[in-house]
Order: sequence, then C-alpha cells, then structure tokens
Amino acid sequence: MVESGSSVRRPAGTPQDGVPAGSAIRLTGVSKAYPGVQALVDVDLEVAIGEIHALVGENGAGKSTLLKILTGAHEASSGALTIFGEPVDFHGPNEARRLGIAAVYQELTIIPAMTAVANVFLGQTKSRGGFLAERRMRARFAELCEEFGVMIPATAQAGLLSVAQQQALEIMRGLESDARIIVLDEPTASLAVHEREALYEVVGRLSSRGVAVIFISHDLDEVLNVAHTVTVLRDGRKVETRSALQWTKSALVTAMLGKAASTQISRTRQAGDAILRATGIRVPGHLEEVDLTVRAGEIVGIAGLVGSGRTELLRALAGMDSASSGSLEVDGRHVRWPHTPRASLQVGIALVPEDRKSQGLVLGMPVFDNINMSSFASVARGGLLRRQKELEAAGERAERVALESEVLARPVRTLSGGNQQKALIARWIDRGVRVLLVDEPTRGIDVGAKVEVFTLLDWLAAQGLGVVMVSSELEELVGHSDRVMTLVGGRVVAEAPAAGLAVSDVLRVIFDVEET
Repeated sequence: MVESGSSVRRPAGTPQDGVPAGSAIRLTGVSKAYPGVQALVDVDLEVAIGEIHALVGENGAGKSTLLKILTGAHEASSGALTIFGEPVDFHGPNEARRLGIAAVYQELTIIPAMTAVANVFLGQTKSRGGFLAERRMRARFAELCEEFGVMIPATAQAGLLSVAQQQALEIMRGLESDARIIVLDEPTASLAVHEREALYEVVGRLSSRGVAVIFISHDLDEVLNVAHTVTVLRDGRKVETRSALQWTKSALVTAMLGKAASTQISRTRQAGDAILRATGIRVPGHLEEVDLTVRAGEIVGIAGLVGSGRTELLRALAGMDSASSGSLEVDGRHVRWPHTPRASLQVGIALVPEDRKSQGLVLGMPVFDNINMSSFASVARGGLLRRQKELEAAGERAERVALESEVLARPVRTLSGGNQQKALIARWIDRGVRVLLVDEPTRGIDVGAKVEVFTLLDWLAAQGLGVVMVSSELEELVGHSDRVMTLVGGRVVAEAPAAGLAVSDVLRVIFDVEET
C-alpha cells in the first residue's frame, strides 16, 4: 500500500525521455501445461526498455509460471520469447542470467548461516588477484544499505535478521547484479513505509537507466503509483494491458476477478469482557513496559514500522522469546509468564507467524497433517496416527475455514498463499485457544483471498476469541480492527478505536514521535 503522505507519484505512461526505444521482452502465444493443469494459455506480453511493467492477478492466475519461463526456470510448452529482439530458448536460469535477467522472488532465498554481506554478493563476489575483495564488498554493501534506506550490519548472520531485513538483502542482491531486466515479485510485502519509499526511488532510477522492471504486487494502490503499464492475468490468460494512467483500482479488481468485489465485511459482533491482560511486557532491546488488553470478540491491530517491536510483542506472548518478561492474566486468572510455545498454548494463546512457510507449515507434509499438528494425540491410537481419523478431524476444521476437502491430501506447499493461511488458522480451531495472534495475515496473498482471511478472523472474533493482528498494510489494519495500538521504538505511543481513525492519523503519530 502506498501510504498517505507518500512522495511517490504516478509515473508517466511511458518510460522516461532519454531511454532508448525498443523491446526488452516479447512473449508471443506462450502456453504452459503441467500434468492436469493448463497454467498459461496463448499469452502475449511486451515490456519496453526502461519500462516498469506490473503484472497483477489472483493466486493461480499464471504470474509465477510466466516469471519462471522468463527466468529460465521452466520451459514454455509453446510460443516464442525474445529478449532485446533476439529469439531465445532458455534451458535453465543460468542462460537467463547471462542475458542480464535477474529475479527477486517473494519466497526468500537467503543462506541463513552466511553473513548479510555474503548473501548480497552470493554468486557475484568481487575479487582481486584471486582473493576476495572483502573491503570493496563491505563498502558497496554500505552504499546499497544507504541507497535502500536500511541499517543492517554487514557481518550479521542473515538467519538472525528480521523477515523485512532478509527481504532487503534479496533486493540488494538483485540490484548488485547489474541486470538489464529485473523481476520483482512482491518486493514490498515485508517492508516498512520508509523502506518502500526507498525501493520506489531505486526502481525509478533503474527505469531511467534503461532497465526493464517487471513488478508484481497484490497491493493495487502501489501498482498504480509505481508502474508505467499494468497487465492483468486471470486463469492463465491475459485479460488486458493498459497504461497505469488508464486503470483504476476498482477496474483492476474487476478484471482480476471477472466481477466487482467488495473488501468490506459486515460486522455484527460486540466486544465482551477482557480475556487477556498483559502488563509490563519487556523484551531486551525490543520492548519496554508494554501493556496490552484484549477483550472477547475484539480484533486489536498493532501498528508500527519494522523494528518497532510489533513482531517481538507477538512472539513474547506466544512464548517464543525466553528473554521476555511481564505479568499476564487470562480470563481473569493470573498465570505464569510463558517462556515456551507449549506454556502459551496451555493458557490459550496461539500464534499464526509472519513467515508461514518457514515458521508455520511443514511444506512437504499434506494439508491434513499441518492442520492436525497441534493435536496429533487426538487422532492417534497406541502411538500411531490413524489416517482416516486424521482426515476426518482435519476435514471438520477445513470446512470451518472454507478450505476444500479435495486439497487435504495434497502437500501444503502446492496450495495458494491464501489457502496456506487458512490451513494455519484451522490448526487452532477447537483447540481451546482464547487469543489468536496473527502476524502479517495477508502477506503475499491476492485481493480475493484477503477478503476471505479477514472474514475468517471476524468470524473467530464473533465466536468469542480475542484476535491480535500485526500488519504493515495500515489501510487493512485500520479497516479490519476494532482498536489500534501504535508502537514506536518498543513503546506504546498511541491507542484509539479504529472507527473514525485514518491511516494518516497513524502515520502522523509514528513519524512525529520518531522525529522528536
């Protein structure tokens, strides 16, 4: 989402003056079939030199397949691809890279055990006389950090960085590749407002240098403000390509879904008594004396920039930070502060984490096992899991979250982002959870799936749960919360009912405090 007060302006309908004219990418009649699935059907697409070209569509529309063909990861079943006017037939990603195509994917590919600087220069190290030029790489790393507006220690172990910092490393690696075509797949999904602004500026500079940029985002406001041109895909087919100046957000949604859609959710619930009171929450280096109250039937939104302590607050409540401390009451009963996830679950607190693929799901296991993971004992006999019982138990929960029973036996990695999120939420249904913590619940999912996830969270609150939600999408946070608490520098600086609250109000509080 491009926040209120953003300095980003909608670009002209064509690349900037001074950029050589011509085609960087042309796909003609490209189709791709997998066993039992027609992923792309006769797609034509042209991206000019220096153009910022956005691709939008629901999950499953064909965006990822098209990118894999363009970057050499997959071969098209039919059709033609030309790069800078030359016909190509890629047989692997290395061939695409040699022609100057770089990709920054939504799914992180950092090497956790390596340093931040080593991840940025992975596969493109600088050397002198056969030895690594570490001083040069660190100097360039510092330049990239300044250009991108982030502060990441060069020697920090990448696996210990936040998801947002890891995403920044991925983007910096792509920028350092000196590519002529850059693919950015959901590049801002985990970034704070100032980091997004910095990325937009970088993308604009790349365009002015003649680099073609393919920009994929589920944030339609962002798309309309960043791109020169927008192409909509639906069910593997190209629906339409227009200048960004000729699209509106509602027109994009209609083109993506094939019908008009509303993101508004009808609410009939009312908040009840407090079910969680946490006071004096401390996480060394992250949180200082934070108080949080959550009532039954209430959704509390936690706003703040990356590094404000939002995720650390949820992790502390979920028992995932052994250094955290505080005082905790659940349903009016004082309980010991949890230092393990098991301790949190025992008092009715569960977490749906920010990175569902590495922290929440076991990707190689079937959907039903991922749903039952918190309650295997209930579907086992004599220490052995009973498959039929597993399917029945998972099926009941899947039905509650509108997850089709046909997908239960499939590996969870094959599901769309929205359905993966549903599976994670289904895990905690009928498990005695009183408070559900959700971190970035709509990260990397399309507009239709977002509505389904928010409808599900609203339904859970209507059943008497308390929901605590962290989201970088402030418009969504304000629109789907009952109350918004804002963190800056590990402290609560504001708290207000969401009704009547504007995104600009939240941003003003954040930046006014940070500047004092």
